[in-house]
Amino acid sequence: MKTRVSISAKILLLAFLNVFLLVLGFVAFGRIQHFDLGSLLLSPGRDRALALSRLIALQLPNTDQKDWSRLLVTYGATTHATGYMFNDQGVQRAGPPMTLPPVVLMKVRSRRGPPLEDAGTGAGGRVGESESGPGSPAAQAVPGSTPSGGSQQDSHDHPRPPQFPVFLEKTGSPTRYWVGVHVPRFDPAMKIVEDITILWMFPSLWTNSFFFDYTPWLVAVLAVILVSVACWLPLIRSLTHAISQLTAATGAIAEGKLETRLTLRRRDELGQLSEAINRMAERLSGFVHGQRRFLSDVAHELCTPIARIQVSLGILDQRAAPSQKQYVEGVQEEMEHMSGLVNELLLFSRAQLNTSSTPLTRVNVLETVQRVLEREAGEGARVETHVNERTEVMAHPEYLFRSLANVVRNAIRYAGECGPIEISAQAKDGVVLISVADQGPGIPEAELEAVFKPFYRPEDARQRETGGVGLGLAIVRTCIEACGGTVHCHNRPPKGLEVEMRLPAPNP
Repeated sequence: MKTRVSISAKILLLAFLNVFLLVLGFVAFGRIQHFDLGSLLLSPGRDRALALSRLIALQLPNTDQKDWSRLLVTYGATTHATGYMFNDQGVQRAGPPMTLPPVVLMKVRSRRGPPLEDAGTGAGGRVGESESGPGSPAAQAVPGSTPSGGSQQDSHDHPRPPQFPVFLEKTGSPTRYWVGVHVPRFDPAMKIVEDITILWMFPSLWTNSFFFDYTPWLVAVLAVILVSVACWLPLIRSLTHAISQLTAATGAIAEGKLETRLTLRRRDELGQLSEAINRMAERLSGFVHGQRRFLSDVAHELCTPIARIQVSLGILDQRAAPSQKQYVEGVQEEMEHMSGLVNELLLFSRAQLNTSSTPLTRVNVLETVQRVLEREAGEGARVETHVNERTEVMAHPEYLFRSLANVVRNAIRYAGECGPIEISAQAKDGVVLISVADQGPGIPEAELEAVFKPFYRPEDARQRETGGVGLGLAIVRTCIEACGGTVHCHNRPPKGLEVEMRLPAPNP
């Protein structure tokens, strides 16, 4: 059996697929254009690491060297990372003892340049001085600035790279992420004494709120979801509501409730479909009603000639010679069978024609069952009743009596000799379940629903000797549905058939 997927689920899946394809296309575009998506995602963390390292570098001149490790620990607590400090020779200056992985050590040593004492002691002498006067040390610590003396010759002779480049490396066994920031170290006189690299070692970047902040991404995702819901939800609800109404209406029409009409006021394809269903139901109602009226009229018109023929046969039986009586009796038997067929057709057609105007009243189930047994239960039939004397249903009294009589008659006819027939009634959740169960051979599973069709009888019961014309259960279904109920049957294990009639219970 194929799994059914609702339209809402399909639309949502399509929306997620759309987003996934957009992200995939964005990543592919970045790869083709040599665009580093990781840099985009992690750049805020790099900026924070850069700012923090810059702040530490500015505090080093005023901090005793033995306290540099404590300074790294203090700031490392805010980053949930371990801080280290190395010079451009790869010598550790602060932090817990650490042997750097080769790839990280190579990044640290890549900052080696000309002798720092030469770069820091040009003609102008002090770092930050220029032709216009001394500069601020903080101003000399910004990215891209070039510490120099008053003379520009040092900057030409010993060009220095930008002061605050940042690198990110990943090492394995165990997995660690290294964020390095190259900064110059000044002495108290604000002279550059060496290039140092402040390293931050993270066990993970993606779970560290300092380096990778999920908040803006979560806000962005939430905003996308809210916008998508605001755009798609009204459409989805409108479509599913309209389709639910169409499904319910077509299901009711399929069950024979041809008076069902749709009230959708849409101007799209669903609106056109609802109008087509209304026209179909109206035409079907006309066809079916005309057929039922024709059947009722024919059955009614046949009653009079059949009655006259039966009277004539009675007179003929009295006057016929003894050698002719067997022929007269045969004709009388055929007429009785025809009379029963016409009566059944008349009852069936009347029940179908009056379904919409059937008055429902409170009917006592036990009293109806007792009336049925007085008429249908003959000698040798064992019927057990399990019905509370206070159990009532909302039904048409004659329709309920006729339905129970037909079901009990069938049970006695086909399974009366196989064991007791049980009639029970139970009230639950505003519905009364009336059950008639026997211990006979049952019905083939493929024919459990077909037996309620007019003139249908199982293959092994199509002979005249079995009695009936195949309208009994059809009348039962018509009468029960006219009372607002349903009827079904199923086989009982290990053998037997059970017919269940569900009718509405009266309001307390």
